[in-house]
Amino acid sequence: MMKKAGSFLMLLILFAVEVNAQQTLKRTLKLMGSRFDITVVAKDSTAANSDINMAVAEITRIEKRISSWDPNSETSLVNTNAGIKPVKVSQELFDLIKRAIGISKLTDGAFDITYASMDKIWKFDGSMTRMPAEEDIKSSVSKVGYQNIILNEAEHTVFLKLPGMKIGFGAIGKGYAADRAKDLLQSKGVIAGIINASGDMNTWGKQVNGEDWKVAITNPMDKNKAFALLPIKNEAVVTSGDYEKFVEFNGTRYAHIINPRTGYPATGIISVTVFAPKAELADALATSVFVMGKEVGLNRINQLPKVECIIIDVEGNIHTSDHIEIATK
Repeated sequence: MMKKAGSFLMLLILFAVEVNAQQTLKRTLKLMGSRFDITVVAKDSTAANSDINMAVAEITRIEKRISSWDPNSETSLVNTNAGIKPVKVSQELFDLIKRAIGISKLTDGAFDITYASMDKIWKFDGSMTRMPAEEDIKSSVSKVGYQNIILNEAEHTVFLKLPGMKIGFGAIGKGYAADRAKDLLQSKGVIAGIINASGDMNTWGKQVNGEDWKVAITNPMDKNKAFALLPIKNEAVVTSGDYEKFVEFNGTRYAHIINPRTGYPATGIISVTVFAPKAELADALATSVFVMGKEVGLNRINQLPKVECIIIDVEGNIHTSDHIEIATK
């Protein structure tokens, strides 16, 4: 299953009661089955709470639309009709699927929302004692393939060609929700804040003391230490990692992030952090780089404008894209 691990990001925020008639307020809650930390800068606590409530309502709306667990969602309706008939969907979901297909093409299928079709033969709960059989691995991805998503622009319909095929937004949905919440708050005049969706972070503006928001990247080889402190200026940052969820056979470490093209888990990387203009893009690319590997992944990142990447391999070595500057701690 192509899904994300817990974040290695520790958000460092300087809170102030009141500076220049502005306050910082943070609320932590569970949305989309994950922890969300929503931080806003506002003139007073009443305004800040109203802003956060607005963000929560937007994230909840998105969850109802894209959730594959809700039988009444548009996504579930598309999945239920796989191999049967096209389903007319909202412009929002249609556009999200279209962008997801675009990222699939960009990453040669390392990212694929049809990963939801995979048979779950890999277990990362400590119960696996041997690798699955090769034929089982091959069969597990038989219904995976973004090429079998048929979009009709004129009718706004989505059709999954293969019976039993499914789409899911586990590797992009929280990033998209963070983007939408940020856009909404900005449109309502909120001058600064952070939407942190379990490590899918989107920022805008500055802290009340005038400084940029900062993020500390934790070294997964030693979770008590951070190796870099980086400013984030009106952008998103997402980390995917496997330091807690992996299996090891014959000396090879297999991540819980599975290549949707082959059915085999990713190897060679412990964590990937991606900086991008949108959390949706950073979310998808973080998972993709894990699957593509450090050489191919960094090459692909270096071709994308305003996108940067930090990779930590299984030996603890740090690899970065061409234009990122790291101030090591």
